[in-house]
Amino acid sequence: MHLPAAFYRRGAVTVARDLLGVRLCTAAGSWRITETEAYVGEGDTACHARRGRTPRTAVMYLPGGAAYVYLCYGIHALLNIVTGEKDEPEAVLVRGVQGIPGPGRVTRAAGIDLSFNEENLLRSKRLWLEDDGTRFAYTAAPRVGIDYASERDRQRLWRFIAHE
Repeated sequence: MHLPAAFYRRGAVTVARDLLGVRLCTAAGSWRITETEAYVGEGDTACHARRGRTPRTAVMYLPGGAAYVYLCYGIHALLNIVTGEKDEPEAVLVRGVQGIPGPGRVTRAAGIDLSFNEENLLRSKRLWLEDDGTRFAYTAAPRVGIDYASERDRQRLWRFIAHE
């Protein structure tokens, strides 16, 4: 069963923690999420929305519950889960699932490409999340790959790694 809208309509940091243990589901299979990173709006210099609404980031301004899929390094499609309320651009990067570390490897295994951008996770038959109540203890750590962000934003403990 798809997660309800209320799950997604919370802040990205809360959703990032709560996604640990949730199942990422596609036609290719399902995987338990084990690593996430939160990105919190225009004031977060690590967030794609830091420069405001653009054609690329418009999906982040939708109400929580949409997929934001973008191309990284011109090679890897990366999956983010849009969170929060409409016009409050926040998202959670899915960095890892059980047995598959790395956001590019996750999308490759799940068959997620750029056509999944803006997919509605509340009713999609191609991509959705399910919660069976599994929870993991976790470690909070700084986000990675954001050297362009301010020192303050680089140090935020908004990366969550499950202890499986």
